Amino acid sequence: MTGFDVDVVVAGGGPAGLATALHAARAGFTVAVAEPRGAPVDKACGEGLMPGGVSALRALGVEPPGHPFAGIRYQRGDRCADALFRNGTGLGVRRTDLSDALHKAVADAGVPVLPVKVTAAAQDRTGVTAYGPDLRARWLVAADGLHSPLRRALGLDRPSPGPARYGLRRHFAAAPASRFVEVHWGARSEVYITPLSPELVGVAVLTCVRAPFEEQLAEFPHLARRFADTRAVTAVRGAGPLRRTAARRVCGRVLLAGDAAGYVDALTGEGVALALTGAEALVACLARGRPDAYEAAWRRVTRHYRLLTAALLAARRHPPLARTIVPAAARLPFVFDAAVDAMAHCPAPERGGRR
Repeated sequence: MTGFDVDVVVAGGGPAGLATALHAARAGFTVAVAEPRGAPVDKACGEGLMPGGVSALRALGVEPPGHPFAGIRYQRGDRCADALFRNGTGLGVRRTDLSDALHKAVADAGVPVLPVKVTAAAQDRTGVTAYGPDLRARWLVAADGLHSPLRRALGLDRPSPGPARYGLRRHFAAAPASRFVEVHWGARSEVYITPLSPELVGVAVLTCVRAPFEEQLAEFPHLARRFADTRAVTAVRGAGPLRRTAARRVCGRVLLAGDAAGYVDALTGEGVALALTGAEALVACLARGRPDAYEAAWRRVTRHYRLLTAALLAARRHPPLARTIVPAAARLPFVFDAAVDAMAHCPAPERGGRR
């Protein structure tokens, strides 16, 4: 085959896939998105956008409704440590609102979203055929999530080290208690409380323990009491195992984006911001005619996240060390501030025009 339906097919309509489509359209590529779930797309997510993610969305002309937050609070028992963002604010955004805003931007850019799933792909020297929608394109971007079928089909899945971790999320009709995203550290789990509106918070649990949401929250008696008489407004959503490892991000004419490209953990709350900056880096490499450069670009924009998250997970696996995380953050506020600042602002990808 020599003809092409589009330049780029994006498999997956989450933040990474839709941001890739927007950047590609802006770079002059013809694009189609394959997403069988329609809009909005929801998933278990802490729903806190770091300042870098807010900036990345604004650069795309996307401003979803949400509730600002000023920084991150770590808490364990009666000890707590606060870190304010040095530049900008974060934004608590319902995942469905983020999905709606990105889908609208994609529609406004004239990018079709096909209600189909890419089930397989075949590539040759000049292009790739995405089966499911049966589209011929120059490039296929696999943005099909944490458990990416395309990553597995390409033989890029690798065993993930360490104990499996899972995420659970539910929303409660409650006013935010502070101007921070609260991270409560327990013996085996963490609970994240994200302000989403003046009357709504998201409560997410990250844990290696397989148990219902109510049992997870009971491990934090002060939080169980806090939400005991508060109305839950959504069902519990879950995700996991969280850690996913890919052998590489580029396989011929297929490139992996977002969670499909590899994921460490949701511990630092950078997932959406990294999906957005990673999408920009991917398209910049295609625009320069250097798709092979995407591997190094992905490693660069995710380096802080991978190092910091791996270090926190290593501490989490050793209970005596895990108990020191919050006291250390309180005693060394400048170190905690620097770590939060590194989380808040993802490195900008190199940019270049299309050849």
